[in-house]
Amino acid sequence: MCTAVTYKTRDSYFGRNLDYEFSYGEEVVVMPRNYPVAFRHAPGFESHYAIVGMAFVAEETPLFYDAMNEQGLGMAGLNFVGNARYSKLDTRSSDSGSSVDNIAQFELLPWILGQCRTVKDAKKLLERINIIDEAFSSSLPVSQLHWLIADRNESITLELTEKGMNIYPNPVGVLTNNPPFDYQMFAMNNYMALSPKQPENNLRVPLDKYSRGMGGMGLPGDLSSQSRFIRAAFTKLNSRSEDTELASVSQFFHILESVSQPRGCCMVSEGEYEVTLYSSCCNLDKGIYYYNTYDNHRICAVDMYRENLESSRLARYPITGKESILFRH
Repeated sequence: MCTAVTYKTRDSYFGRNLDYEFSYGEEVVVMPRNYPVAFRHAPGFESHYAIVGMAFVAEETPLFYDAMNEQGLGMAGLNFVGNARYSKLDTRSSDSGSSVDNIAQFELLPWILGQCRTVKDAKKLLERINIIDEAFSSSLPVSQLHWLIADRNESITLELTEKGMNIYPNPVGVLTNNPPFDYQMFAMNNYMALSPKQPENNLRVPLDKYSRGMGGMGLPGDLSSQSRFIRAAFTKLNSRSEDTELASVSQFFHILESVSQPRGCCMVSEGEYEVTLYSSCCNLDKGIYYYNTYDNHRICAVDMYRENLESSRLARYPITGKESILFRH
């Protein structure tokens, strides 16, 4: 399971926790403007917006989990198992007379980030898209996902279910997994009384505020996706930090920590536990991709503008998985 959030101070930030029981060998990848991108059923890109994000590279193809482009648009795919429904290849014309864009699920992120500057651009592109259920390969089957797409000003959730495509405004800038997003938003009605302040006694009996730090009383604490949605939304909406880069990035990782998964608490099969493999934070204004991992809490960073963005070759950075501890003497 996973959690994605947005955050805004002086700059805008976008990122996620990726929670799973094993790694595919993901790495931070910078896809420069002239790296050729092929699509199975649509014309490829000879040039496009530069992209940086976390990906598993298969056959020289970055399969991005989450990323941003040089225009400040971010996108993350999160598990949506049981509800995601993709389509078959559509060779008909759209209502406007132009052909439908048949894009495989694994191609969606570069299709959007490669040519869109804003969420508004992405919504326009999605009007003529047909997301198909074609696998990348026999060893990499179709992933059941939904997506958070965000720029500096707004966020949307994209879902494809048995009812068709839904594009939801996302006013909280948070996404987890199941149930569908409209149900997650409706469940927030049950928590509108949550407050970071000490609780008030509304009962007609004498009661003590027996401790400091009782803000957020009633916040769900389990690891289900619905509870993580509420907890991440509460934490993000009440977060306060200075607007410097260091303070903002630090606060962003603290928001993600509020819904992280330690090994042993979420069993998915006998002896297998879901953990937060990595957490990411994209500065949408500066093009910097920050991350840390389950086994290395030190924040690492890749600045896309330190790369040659006119190149036609990928820049690849294996993630650092070993804990880095500073011993003081």
